[in-house]
Amino acid sequence: MELTGLHHVTAITRLAANNVNFYTKTLGMRLVKKTVNQDDVSAYHLFYGDSVGHAGTEMTFFDWAQAAPNRNGIGAISATALRVANRETLIWWSARLDSFSIPRGEITEITGRPTLQFTDPEGQALSLVADDGAPGGIPWEGSPVPVERGIKGLDAVTLTVQRLALTATVLTDTLGFRQTHEYKDAEGHVVVVFETGRGGPGTEVHVAERPDLPPARQGAGGVHHVAFRVPDRDQQSEWRRRIIGAGLPVSEQIDRFYFESIYFREPNGILFEIATDGPGFATDEDPAHLGESLSLPPFLEPRRAQIEAGLRPL
Repeated sequence: MELTGLHHVTAITRLAANNVNFYTKTLGMRLVKKTVNQDDVSAYHLFYGDSVGHAGTEMTFFDWAQAAPNRNGIGAISATALRVANRETLIWWSARLDSFSIPRGEITEITGRPTLQFTDPEGQALSLVADDGAPGGIPWEGSPVPVERGIKGLDAVTLTVQRLALTATVLTDTLGFRQTHEYKDAEGHVVVVFETGRGGPGTEVHVAERPDLPPARQGAGGVHHVAFRVPDRDQQSEWRRRIIGAGLPVSEQIDRFYFESIYFREPNGILFEIATDGPGFATDEDPAHLGESLSLPPFLEPRRAQIEAGLRPL
């Protein structure tokens, strides 16, 4: 039994309309589901992904209009990497980001793969990484970005922690990740790489130990949690028992309608989720029209009028 990779990354925005514009029109991802945060129905939960939002391709956002700006530090998911096909595509993206006046770095090699770092309009640290044809998502043909240049899904997340050993133990001993190698970031700090499943693109967690930094303050432009993939509810239940056996508090299995989830915090305070691959976003919408209207899980449908009245139009 093993986790098969990254499932999704959930971040925070306080500017939902601008967020939709950036992730769909600039980055060319598809808005595959427009729903609400099931624990706070006053807020949108926006899902961006490939053509149908396959597991492993999703960047999602909670829309919290009153959120303060994010401050990175220890106890945070400090960067998210997305996948594209090759170095030539990164050159194309450099020009595209420049045309939208998006701050970016130069194309550099990180762990042997060409990487282009940039930030979204709220300051979230992102990068595009060449995966050299590794299996991944299928970019949406309706995107303003040509399919061959499209984002194929998640590549990796970077965690910034106070004590590396605590997180490393959870990743390896509890979750079955493998520690593979390390590198130095632009400031010369060591980052340790862990992988799960088949390894490589879409399966990696990078961890930087930075006790010199203050605690992070989670907010707009930051990441709320990262989710890892399992095929089904039965395996998720096994993982829950394993996490309990490691002495970590973990939630019950929660039916999110589009997938099922369990949640727990690793010892440095970062929120992890384990999510099932299905049933997927076409459960309640025609695949040709994903994300075009507000979708609600059945248990929230009786409150639709009240929920819609409390949301800002996008």
